Amino acid sequence: MEDNRTRRLLTISKRLLIFAALSLVVTFIVLGITFFLRERLMISWLVFQCGIIGGFVSIQQRLKQIDSEELKLLSESWATILVIPIYGGIFSLVLYMLFLSEIIQGHLFPNFAISDFSNPPTTNDVVIFLTKTYPSQGSDIAKLIFWSFVAGFSERFVPQIIHTVSQNAKQ
Repeated sequence: MEDNRTRRLLTISKRLLIFAALSLVVTFIVLGITFFLRERLMISWLVFQCGIIGGFVSIQQRLKQIDSEELKLLSESWATILVIPIYGGIFSLVLYMLFLSEIIQGHLFPNFAISDFSNPPTTNDVVIFLTKTYPSQGSDIAKLIFWSFVAGFSERFVPQIIHTVSQNAKQ
């Protein structure tokens, strides 16, 4: 019984390592392309990737505490392993939107340089917003990367924020 559990843990760990490595390679390719072409880095891509990596680290840290039933499911399905990191990436994008909208703000969270919209707003304003909105300072980039990782690492972090914001909106 214990040998079977160990084998499943090793299978899952190998798959996590493969996916995490592929995710890091893709991230560095995107960073490299933007660096060499002197183009603007797609912050949303970086945020998503940091959330995915946070999800991979979270699964790996919880593996030894997972019950046998879930361990069996994870070891038999590549897709099941990917769900948590992908949710981590999605949650990190939601958190990014909360930062951009200033629903969440304070000295622990990143600030952004956002261009003003025309009056009335145009499609070009939205394009500029999506392509040219960046953290204001270097420390804000670091904060964004940190919180993006946290959003992926802690599955309940962003849903709790969403719940709190929606409860406050009802009042």
